[in-house]
Amino acid sequence: MIDQALLDRVQKQAWFHKYPRGWPFLLFVIASITTAVSVMAIERADRQTRRVELDRNLTEIASALERRVTENIALLRAGGALFASQEDVSEDQFRAFAEDLQGKGDLYGSLGMGWAPLIGVDHLSEVEVAIQESRDPEWLVHPRPDVGQEYVTPIVYIEPQDPESRQVLAYDMFSDPVRRAAMERAMKLGKPVASGKVHLVQDADNPDAAGFLIYMPVIVGSGEHRQVKGFVYSPFRAETFLTSAAELYRNDQIDVAVYDGSVAPENLLAERQSDGVTGPTMERQIDVGSHTWVVVISDRKVGLLSTASRITLFFGALTSLMVMAIGRFITRRAAEDRRVLEWLQGQAAIRNSLTRELNHRVKNTLANVLSIAALTRRRATDIEDFTDSLTARIRALSATHDLLSQSDWRHAALGDVVRSELAPYMEGSEGHVEMSGPDIKLAPNDAMSLGLAIHELATNAAKYGALTRAEGRIHVHWSILSSELAEVHWREEGGPPVAEPAKRGFGRDLIEKIVAHELKAEVQLQFLPEGVECRLKVPVRFNREFALRSERR
Repeated sequence: MIDQALLDRVQKQAWFHKYPRGWPFLLFVIASITTAVSVMAIERADRQTRRVELDRNLTEIASALERRVTENIALLRAGGALFASQEDVSEDQFRAFAEDLQGKGDLYGSLGMGWAPLIGVDHLSEVEVAIQESRDPEWLVHPRPDVGQEYVTPIVYIEPQDPESRQVLAYDMFSDPVRRAAMERAMKLGKPVASGKVHLVQDADNPDAAGFLIYMPVIVGSGEHRQVKGFVYSPFRAETFLTSAAELYRNDQIDVAVYDGSVAPENLLAERQSDGVTGPTMERQIDVGSHTWVVVISDRKVGLLSTASRITLFFGALTSLMVMAIGRFITRRAAEDRRVLEWLQGQAAIRNSLTRELNHRVKNTLANVLSIAALTRRRATDIEDFTDSLTARIRALSATHDLLSQSDWRHAALGDVVRSELAPYMEGSEGHVEMSGPDIKLAPNDAMSLGLAIHELATNAAKYGALTRAEGRIHVHWSILSSELAEVHWREEGGPPVAEPAKRGFGRDLIEKIVAHELKAEVQLQFLPEGVECRLKVPVRFNREFALRSERR
């Protein structure tokens, strides 16, 4: 008997059997979601850390830019002091002074240092003639002043004087609106002022290059006699200046863009980009020589995910697959255990059914044997007759039992039942019996009842009917009347004339009462002069319990 507690536990685990693949997949989804949430949390923390670091980098970069501007302004103040302290500064003096301050002229990201006096337009001719006579016969201010223009600021000195820089000599910076605005603001404030975005004359062959200038006004006199003598200035190529400032901050995995005034493509001065995926962006305004710049930075990282996220994602995916595999293994084992227990439960049910069936059949068989023994005793004339009759009828039951045992008591073929009961009368003389009919399977109880009926008919034929003469014949034919009913037709011929007996014998009672009751159908037994004729209707049915057993095999 299977332990009921074990069966109850299997019933509780029925979902393993019902969803053998769904639950492992659900475990995989849960593990994957956990991994995804962990990666998201790591990425969120990483973004916060990067933003804090980015703010620190922005402060560092802005300080580097302001420091470079301050360093250049310090040099320009020194130059302004030179021109303010002397009435006239020669070209050689300026060259020596510039070399002492800037060396080769590329110090702190500038392209050098220059001097541009502020000249009234009405005195321009005098200045041009003086410079042509003293230094350069071809020196001529360009572009020429517009009508109504009050001042010009031509570049007189520029250091270093390389071929790129010499082309700016005599250029009137006051003619350019952006440069003029910066110089006017410097005169008004009395301190260094940076210009907006300009295109340097030195970059004539590179139209996309952006630059700016810082002007230091040289003021002489005081009070009502205070006047601006000119400007000491430094030109800057924005890209070179940003590269110089980059020497002052540490993180080179940062995108840096510098805009003049506001963030717009047309205001871009310079930018530096690094490899990787663009991350968070921050911007800040800085003051550069009383002029506003906007510094925009964004950090870079290698790949879409941080290293910690990639490691978590890898091991999370691996764990998810392992969980799904373990879940699949557990559900398969649970499903297999359930199938085994269900099979054992089914076998136990079959065994119980077989036991009940066996008890039922044993009782039926014993009841049949008792009935046969009682009726045989009443009809027997002596003990020998009783023994012979009882033995023959028990052998008839045994023959049908043998047929049923061969099919494990599932069914018995109708033809085999008839043939087994007539076998003793067919040895050496098969011509006495003719049998025909389709293959029909009978339930065990019906087969045993039919076997008893055929035995009684055969015994009667052997004692009083067709089998008592050599020319006697027995014809047995069976057919199917419907899906649930078959008919067996017994007919004798060639025997002695037959008359209906005055006294009912045991065989007749057995056929018309016991067999008819067992088969649930009326038996038609006729004693015709030419021979006994009998029609038996047999149910075509199967015992459910035995059918259940055959299906489970």
